[in-house]
Amino acid sequence: MNETEGYIKKSLSDNWGTPEDIKIKYIDYFDPCPYKPTFNGLNIEWKEKNFVNPPYSDLKNWSKKVNEEYKKGKKIILLIPSRTDTKYFHEYLLPCNPKIEFIKGRLKFIDLDNSSKKPTAAPFASILMTFN
Repeated sequence: MNETEGYIKKSLSDNWGTPEDIKIKYIDYFDPCPYKPTFNGLNIEWKEKNFVNPPYSDLKNWSKKVNEEYKKGKKIILLIPSRTDTKYFHEYLLPCNPKIEFIKGRLKFIDLDNSSKKPTAAPFASILMTFN
């Protein structure tokens, strides 16, 4: 079995854009991890209101950053896979007592690298977490 085989195939890209119906709700929020950024969102100070759809290949470090920015009083909306059994989820996210919205169905993400012509359904459930 290679890295693209198995229960959930590994994506060839980390550049999956937020579905439009979610993105439009948070249009006035700062995005610390935009496509082709000129900065590393893990190494900068975030704004007062932030919408974060992080690269899913590095959820531990992004969860740690969410925790740090939340403790500074920042508002954060986090879109991540619903992997509630992970260490980072329990160590960095749950202690902040976020509001969790379980999204019904599978989100269709926009392929920003053009390896797919149309939005593609994620092979996992997603959640939105609100940190106030």
